[in-house]
Amino acid sequence: MIMTFGLKDFFSNPTVAGFIGLFGGAFLAWMGYGMIKSSINKSVSLENQGAGNSAGMRNLVLAGALVSATNPYFILWWASTGMESIRQSYTSGLIGVFFFFIGHVLSDFVWYSAISTAFSRGKKLISDVVYRWIILLLGIFITAFSIYFISSGWKMLQTL
Repeated sequence: MIMTFGLKDFFSNPTVAGFIGLFGGAFLAWMGYGMIKSSINKSVSLENQGAGNSAGMRNLVLAGALVSATNPYFILWWASTGMESIRQSYTSGLIGVFFFFIGHVLSDFVWYSAISTAFSRGKKLISDVVYRWIILLLGIFITAFSIYFISSGWKMLQTL
């Protein structure tokens, strides 16, 4: 969206793009580290996750949107990693941004559907051990992705 308002040239600038890659990658590394650490320390658990209050249960979609929009991690992710993802997808033009958006929305849908299914079926579907392994593997994936972003940003800054 931001690209359509004339900021394409700003974000295409190698200095800006390089710093977005570095900071976006650093933010992803921080998120991945937190996921790996919480999995190893066993501080993440399905039992620790709250189901919400009765007001939130009445309109789960609105509650989810409000939580996402006011979550500082959501804003930081889009300001750093999300912007770098959009910048890289824009190398394929608007169709690249479109496919990135569709892929992102579908991945959110699949992830939150899996989480809601896990909560609705309880411990029969997924145990804390399996949940921690999933968090660990996703943390490793995010950390690897952060290395890619950091190296891409560094390469862009090297060309200056």
